[in-house]
Amino acid sequence: MLRKLVYGTGAYLLLFSSIVFAQLPDFTELVKNNGDAVVNISTTQKAAPDVQNDSGEQQLPQDLPPDMEEFFRHYFQGPGRGMAPKETSSLGSGFIISKDGYVLTNRHVVNNASEIIVRLKDRRELVAKLIGSDESTDVALLKIEAKDLPVVEIGSSDELEVGEWVLAIGTPFGFDQSVTAGIVSAKGRSLPDGNYVPFIQTDVAINPGNSGGPLFNMKGKVVGINSQIYSRSGGYMGLSFAIPIDLAMNVVDQIKSKGKVTRGWLGVQIQDVSRQLAESFGMDRPYGALIARVIPGGPAEKAGLQIGDIIVEYNGQIIETSGELPPRVGVTPIDEKATLKIIRQGEKQDVPVKIGLLPTQPLAQANESAAPVENINNRLGIAVADLSAEQRQQLQVEKNGVFVQKVGKGAAQETGIQTGDVILRIQNNVVRDTADFNKIVSKLPVSKSIALLVQRNGSPIFVALRLEK
Repeated sequence: MLRKLVYGTGAYLLLFSSIVFAQLPDFTELVKNNGDAVVNISTTQKAAPDVQNDSGEQQLPQDLPPDMEEFFRHYFQGPGRGMAPKETSSLGSGFIISKDGYVLTNRHVVNNASEIIVRLKDRRELVAKLIGSDESTDVALLKIEAKDLPVVEIGSSDELEVGEWVLAIGTPFGFDQSVTAGIVSAKGRSLPDGNYVPFIQTDVAINPGNSGGPLFNMKGKVVGINSQIYSRSGGYMGLSFAIPIDLAMNVVDQIKSKGKVTRGWLGVQIQDVSRQLAESFGMDRPYGALIARVIPGGPAEKAGLQIGDIIVEYNGQIIETSGELPPRVGVTPIDEKATLKIIRQGEKQDVPVKIGLLPTQPLAQANESAAPVENINNRLGIAVADLSAEQRQQLQVEKNGVFVQKVGKGAAQETGIQTGDVILRIQNNVVRDTADFNKIVSKLPVSKSIALLVQRNGSPIFVALRLEK
């Protein structure tokens, strides 16, 4: 009986294993058909003189992992290593998108390069010319002089589904033609340094050197450009991000046709809607992009958009988080009309807006300013003062607002209000001066979320607080 049970269990496990492995994808044909079009990219860059200590020895990089410290100490602080190199080199990946030699990669792979070398799978090395690049999307277009080159097939990132298998080919740590696979973990990810890129998140193993390489779907079509990883060690930790190929090809088309990349602009500064802010604005749930600032003279101001408006749809597409809005505006043609659905004081309405051209100069950042400290004598637990003309210029506050001089115990401190903030609005009330501020605060309701618009380090942001007394 025992022997029959063991044999029966073994047969069951064998059958179960066969079923599981039969469902796993086979990438061999995909790699055979596309590997030739994936290239290695090496660059040479002029390096700035390295920082040295008093003895002429190069300083180690800060915050090195323990296992890397000895490596750097040996190769950068060993005998004869005191002289700074005149050139540095970097390594990355790319892929050929046309038979006559156009190559797509990341901008950061080739940025500031004095020479770019593209190495094909057949070991040929060709000097590449940088046709153009776009800093906002981290996309670069190269050109090599060759004919009848192998090319990849471009797919659609919009059709990509979360949970779908994807595969990367690249040069991690200099190992040519390395293949890794995984699934799509999420779409439309917003990262701090990629406001105009709705990143594809995957669990594909991506490491230094994979940057610029292609991300394939199971049909063998490129759906993204591997660009970034999230890591505490400098290596793969299960989170990798790719630029959607639809966005990248839009950049390529603009570089080819115009020699530069232009991007749509709405002229607002936005933020996410938290649960507390949603309550203060009378919303059923937190979603949308909350307008914290309307740029003077921009498309939004001309369309009549206001601070406190919440953009919940853009051309019929729902905006769940603020990070979803910039990419959609960015790819909208300049001077084209777009329809925004907003929530204003609890009511939904449609607002048509003519999309403008994104300015090349970033908005200036403001500095904090000092003021004579007043006593704390209000329900929020903060001391505020009127702004002088000099302070307004330093803090870039054109009109209205009060300066937070001191934060004591109370609702404001618990919410995160800081010394140096400028309070511009409370709920739907504009704060013109300290007298206005005190009058508004004295009438605030208890046990209800209240939205405050504050300007901090030159940028406006809404915060929510709740008074208990």
